[in-house]
Amino acid sequence: MTTKKLRCMVCGRLFHDGQGVKIVAGGKELYFHSKTCALKFFKSMVLYIDREELEKSVSATLKEFENRLKEVEERSRKRIEDML
Repeated sequence: MTTKKLRCMVCGRLFHDGQGVKIVAGGKELYFHSKTCALKFFKSMVLYIDREELEKSVSATLKEFENRLKEVEERSRKRIEDML
């Protein structure tokens, strides 16, 4: 049984389907053999995004992660209160 081989879009390394990182963005499937290659790709991609759109995206993403952290802190606080 052979598995499909994929090529990393950043370093060109071949890897088996099911390994590495696959991301669907902009209507395209992006394949990377490691998270390091994925990060390199996205760091480079950010340079091509319109500044105003990038600022909106950064703000929305920061808000999302801040909300997640608040929820985690609140759950942790509730657990501690329940233990007392």
